[in-house]
Amino acid sequence: MTKPSSSSSSSSSVIFSVAVTVITVFSFIFLPLPTYALGSGSTLAVTYGSGTVCAVVAAQSTQRLLCYQSGRIIPLEPNRSYSSVSGGETFFCGVRSDGRSLLCWDTNISGNSSFAPKRIYYNDTVLLNNLSVGDDQVCATTVQGEVNCWRGNVSDYNNLPPKEIKFGNLSSGIGFSCGILMNNGSVRCWGSNSIANQIERDFWNMSMLSITAGGNHVCGINSTGFAVCHGDNGSGQLNIPSNSSAFEYSALSLGFNHSCAIRRQNGSVVCWGGGGDYSVNGTEGTSFESIVSGSNFTCGLTTINLSEVICWGPGWPNGSNSGFVIPFQQEILPGPCIRSSCSECGLYPESQRLCSGSGSICKPCFTQNFVPPPSGPLPPSPSSDFPRSSPPSKGLRRGLLAFAIVGSIGTVAGICTIIYCVWTGVCFGKKKVHNSVQPTITRAGSNGATTSNNSPPSRSATIRRQGSRLLTMRRQRSGTSSKHADRAEEFSLAELAAATNNFSLENKIGAGSFGVVYKGKLSDGREVAIKRGETAQKAKRFQEKESAFESELAFLSRLHHKHLVRLVGYCEERDERLLVYDYMKNGALYDHLHDRNNVEKSSSVINSWKVRIKIALDAARGIEYLHNYAVPPIIHRDIKSSNILLDAHWTARVSDFGLSLMGPESEIDFRPMKAAGTVGYIDPEYYGLNVLTAKSDVYGLGVVLLELLTGKRAIFKSDENGGAPVSIVDFAVPGIMAGELVKILDARVGPPELNEAEAVELVAYTAMHCVNLEGKERPTMADIVANLERALDLCDHSHGSISSGIVSIVSD
Repeated sequence: MTKPSSSSSSSSSVIFSVAVTVITVFSFIFLPLPTYALGSGSTLAVTYGSGTVCAVVAAQSTQRLLCYQSGRIIPLEPNRSYSSVSGGETFFCGVRSDGRSLLCWDTNISGNSSFAPKRIYYNDTVLLNNLSVGDDQVCATTVQGEVNCWRGNVSDYNNLPPKEIKFGNLSSGIGFSCGILMNNGSVRCWGSNSIANQIERDFWNMSMLSITAGGNHVCGINSTGFAVCHGDNGSGQLNIPSNSSAFEYSALSLGFNHSCAIRRQNGSVVCWGGGGDYSVNGTEGTSFESIVSGSNFTCGLTTINLSEVICWGPGWPNGSNSGFVIPFQQEILPGPCIRSSCSECGLYPESQRLCSGSGSICKPCFTQNFVPPPSGPLPPSPSSDFPRSSPPSKGLRRGLLAFAIVGSIGTVAGICTIIYCVWTGVCFGKKKVHNSVQPTITRAGSNGATTSNNSPPSRSATIRRQGSRLLTMRRQRSGTSSKHADRAEEFSLAELAAATNNFSLENKIGAGSFGVVYKGKLSDGREVAIKRGETAQKAKRFQEKESAFESELAFLSRLHHKHLVRLVGYCEERDERLLVYDYMKNGALYDHLHDRNNVEKSSSVINSWKVRIKIALDAARGIEYLHNYAVPPIIHRDIKSSNILLDAHWTARVSDFGLSLMGPESEIDFRPMKAAGTVGYIDPEYYGLNVLTAKSDVYGLGVVLLELLTGKRAIFKSDENGGAPVSIVDFAVPGIMAGELVKILDARVGPPELNEAEAVELVAYTAMHCVNLEGKERPTMADIVANLERALDLCDHSHGSISSGIVSIVSD
């Protein structure tokens, strides 16, 4: 069983203390139970190659180990106390209760021989905590969270995490191991099995509470309580029951090609994958305290009798689904005995008797294993991943107290949202990632954001709430969403063909959510951009084109704002669908940041911090209008730098509403038909849970802010010769957190001047908040606009970079 991990803060900030106190009070409601698996340490373990089951004995002064193999019970030497055990193919290992040593036993024996112990670790000062055994490798963490591995093909572990990276939960599969970062809950994997890289990419930067590994797949419970599986799915082992709800499962257990879980409500077991061979007919009506899987069987400790372990599955030596009962004749610990008062969630029934006075078994709480502040990662601690060179400037700390209190209240609202999600069951659905402009970009690894001693204050501390903006600004009703409401000009296909030289390649200037965009000149001299739907005749493509066309037409015909691209007109003839917009002379922000021709122009207009901040502010104001002043509110769903266009005066406007949806009038989350967006920009929480909120747009804007700061694409190669794909979030956030912003800034712009430096820092911290893994911890668009307005104001007081008169920066 994995102990909850925590990080102790060295900060004496009153603001941070208030925030953490409030969040802690409310966070004890949702702790999930830890997980058990073939590759994770618990009080029960199996070695699948020899059909051996081992467990930690309860109700005795020494919490010794007993094993079952081939019809006999085998007591193990040395007769010491153990906190956890974990098994692989032909051996299992156990960590001593004091954490000083790790021993392993080979289970391939003959006759009446006992298992011979081998000590593979001993240290009086560096104590071990989490344990995981795969097929032939052993990994464990120290109490500080550092990973150590032994046995197996250790020479291939060239990507073993460095000691600075701290892990809480750990689990191992066939030739690989995965762990959860202490500071932010993201998953990192390593090992000689290439599936490790795929699993890490698939989990991306989702925040996880616990994970368990099987043969070539990993399942876990994420921060909102849902089971998530990634890796090989050859036998349906990733196909979690579709009717699963949040916090339904208290424990997970994985084999080679199957997965099992204990239902929290009644302790019953459900399994999936493996061709249906792991149904638990023989355990119907049985409640389990813990389960653990071998390659092709599963065993569980029963609740009604802690001395009975039931095993089932086609690989169990004595049968399959009939449920073979192992009579240990000694009670088995349902969880580790630890030195704790268990004041948070109470004692397990008969805890003192089961531990025989040598500790306590704590009831699992229903919240996550780490308690973050209202926004962002854990408070700074000595065990954090990245060093911090300097604190944020004084300007960033203005107004923090008020926001910390409001941010804590927001956390309570977030908890209420989770309760609503569970109650209504709206958190499920099919997923689709739509990549409309950059088809060659691929998904990257998980969020590596980390914290350190003397880190900056929590993310919420840099965002100032601006609730009065919503009270003082009148809601501008945008009318009905009817297809024919408030329509713009209607054009004939012949007119638009003439305007674009018959849609020639020379006039092509880009692509959008449902077609190609051409520059055109109407007969009256107006310059326009014309988006033409693809003319493929397949029904599905036509339906998608029709949907995107109707979406843009419905939204843009009723939306009027200086930071949204204006719709001029449309054309509907036979299968043709075209939209006509104002022409944006300076094109897409993406091209100025990433197109090779523009990248090499150090004199580009946007190579100025003031201009970049102004562009960010323009875009934020356009999105804020969609969220707060359109009725009903609109969620764009595809915020990215290629959808931020620049007019002749370098004013930024949000474009491409082909994926947009009308949101509810309230702040309640809702589930669209399918998740959509662009790889690198899509909100990981939305992608993982299919729950859409306005905060999904906030995540996309956060990625755009990081692009403006670093000059890098949302997903980029790690070196000029190719290399692995890297997420801009993974690249930038650690540097921001470490106070080393200068190392990630776009060199083409040059070092910011004095007041610009404070402005750029404020933008960086705002971006860091926006890409928080959990939507409820991200700022609102009103908050973001307020911060960017302040950043631009700081630039106005600098001796800054844009005195040439090439572009006029005018605040709204």
